[in-house]
Amino acid sequence: MVLAITCFTCSESFLEETNPNNISTDSFWKTLGDLDTGLTSVYNALKNGNVLRTVDEYNRSDMTYPGWGRPSTTNDYYLQTFNNSSDAPNAKWAALYTGIFRANQVIAATNKLMGTFGSAESEQHAVEILAQARALRGLFYFYLHTGFNKGAVPIIDFVPENEAEFYQPISPENKVQEFYMADLEFALENLPTKEEYADNELGRITKGAAAALLGKSYLYDGDYIKAATYFKSVIEDYNYRLTPDIGSNFTTRDEFNEESILEIAYSLKFNGELGAFEEAQTSSPLNFNFAPAGTPAGYRNLYPALWLNMLYRNEKVDTKDPRNFVNQPVLQANGLPVLDANGNRVMAVNVQRVFSLRTSASIALPDDLDTPLYQLTSAQGAQYNNGEHSYWRKYTNWDITDSEKSISATTPRSGVNIRLIRLADVYLMYAECLIKGGTDASGVDEALRYINKVRRRSGVRLLGLSGTGEYPSNDHDEKTYTAKEVMNHLMYVERPLELSAEGNAIRFLDLRRWGILKQRFQELATKRYVASPYPFETKPESGKQVGDPGTKFDALIKEYDGTNGVPFTKWDNEHGEAATNYNDNAYGYWPIPSSEITANPKLYDTP
Repeated sequence: MVLAITCFTCSESFLEETNPNNISTDSFWKTLGDLDTGLTSVYNALKNGNVLRTVDEYNRSDMTYPGWGRPSTTNDYYLQTFNNSSDAPNAKWAALYTGIFRANQVIAATNKLMGTFGSAESEQHAVEILAQARALRGLFYFYLHTGFNKGAVPIIDFVPENEAEFYQPISPENKVQEFYMADLEFALENLPTKEEYADNELGRITKGAAAALLGKSYLYDGDYIKAATYFKSVIEDYNYRLTPDIGSNFTTRDEFNEESILEIAYSLKFNGELGAFEEAQTSSPLNFNFAPAGTPAGYRNLYPALWLNMLYRNEKVDTKDPRNFVNQPVLQANGLPVLDANGNRVMAVNVQRVFSLRTSASIALPDDLDTPLYQLTSAQGAQYNNGEHSYWRKYTNWDITDSEKSISATTPRSGVNIRLIRLADVYLMYAECLIKGGTDASGVDEALRYINKVRRRSGVRLLGLSGTGEYPSNDHDEKTYTAKEVMNHLMYVERPLELSAEGNAIRFLDLRRWGILKQRFQELATKRYVASPYPFETKPESGKQVGDPGTKFDALIKEYDGTNGVPFTKWDNEHGEAATNYNDNAYGYWPIPSSEITANPKLYDTP
């Protein structure tokens, strides 16, 4: 017995027994389950709001004004005065490389374990894990390439094993592009389609998403022929369809719908071990930045630019579309409803909508009589003060509750999924390819066909001549288009109206690749606008048929033509500072962040 105890206590395996609470690379990357768990961490990296940095990316475009505080602002992204110490480039860079680091671990472990799983089914599952990890790494590098330092960034395609290996030099932009496109091509060959995933796997990256990303990459390079090949495949091969209602793409309603190609999934389910605003479990930070003033969770750190407000306001609806006719109360001049002898509201039947379906799904206007805002009239659902003439509906819960705060009894929360790529975007990019950026007249008719698919979904007047195209009986603008005119429509009307504030910096990247950013800021800086009040009915008290008259001052907008009123000074010179400050070399891309320059001694070493 003494001998046995002596041998046992001196056993090397006993003295060096692994702590089961201390997971390491030696003990973890062993099974398919480990690979799946690692892949989940890559998807969680994508949920980090700094990957998209939506508020700052759009404030540096022509599409927004940075929230309250008119007529002046100190927002350095809107003013085009940011530098490599600014928070946005530092945080976005760190978030993207965090995703890359996690993806590299999954890729390395999967490659190491290939051939050890014991069945063809398990081996195929491992290939799909590898394809997802490479697709996500390709996505992160696509964002780096299009966003930073004219595309020249460090390539890290392995798992560093010591501190020195984290320090990698900048690679030329063409090498970076070759690297991430190889990832996306591998993904295209090996990913499942949306239908091939199980129901509990919604939100995983798909074959169609890889094709769309490859198409975008070629389009951003100006290679219309190759881009069109991938876009046509997305359109024809993967069973995507436009949703009947454009609003299905912007709130918690109809998430993972037939139009969604790439989508970041969020949930209201709360993990108490994580912070209340942890990006891995809620889209609240983005949601609250977009939510309007007057709601408990509304930070309104950006709202639509004046020109975009006007564009939405003036969109012509299709009078042949029955969706554009609704019942509305008849109003007096003071904004109160007209009542009949019994005290009931007098309704006008089959009145044409005030604004298009696309407008009402995208932004909130005070005089939108047809679309409630947080279960109230639009005028009551937000403040519309301080010259704030409109707010975003996109990313907010305007359709289901009085405010985001009421979703949680303790902490304002939101579960709105973020759609990164949807079919309408692909249709419009494909239309651009068909006319080769406005230089090829042979593709005009087909380009108009895809633009009109997008427009008809929202019940707006179609482009071209009546009696032509797929929808000959619908309203058309009776204009014969050249390729250049179609391109101008895509740049200044269709893409901003359809895709406002969506995806990864869509508007900024469009303006930059078209080479019109400086010109655009200069053009918008010259515009002036007139403000006027909007009279409305306040919410009736209990037992009352009608509320009291109210007014939203300076809430209605029209462009100043020299005779139609007095320009509203709070709206003067929008984008004026950007027109002066912007230049492509300094602000066309995010700079290499100061955090990377400080930490990486090999950053500027020549490979």
